[in-house]
Amino acid sequence: MEKYEQLLISLRRVIRSISIHSRKLHKETGLTVPQLMVMRKIAQLDQPLAKQIAKEITVSAATVTTILDRLESRHLIIRTRSKTDKRKVHLSLSEVGQTLLNDLPKPLQEHFIKRYKNLEEWEQSQLLSAVERIASMMDAAEIDAAPVLLVGKIQDDQSL
Repeated sequence: MEKYEQLLISLRRVIRSISIHSRKLHKETGLTVPQLMVMRKIAQLDQPLAKQIAKEITVSAATVTTILDRLESRHLIIRTRSKTDKRKVHLSLSEVGQTLLNDLPKPLQEHFIKRYKNLEEWEQSQLLSAVERIASMMDAAEIDAAPVLLVGKIQDDQSL
């Protein structure tokens, strides 16, 4: 087998692993990975605004708004209009949302990050360089992406 074939097989395995994890998460919770990302960011920040969430997870404000609408319809988040500036709407998790978030498995990237950090510094740099080169070779170096493992188009309404 040619080395490029071995590399493509390894890339496909990574893609499939992300896909399997995403499907499992959705089946167990009814949440998509982007919805989970938004809920986790709301829990981390103190009553953030939608634009803060968008900036933190590097997606458009319109995408975050669509995700928030779906989470609110499931009673997982609460939107509260600011008393000092009526244009601002603060976000928080509902009790149901907090309970669901507490019971969720850790995201796939947390497992990866733990293992990556255990590597020697030189090996971390080597892996980063190699994957950046692969992204460049696949004309993907300039594609905007959050530092989380997702599948599919994040702005596709079906995946939100």
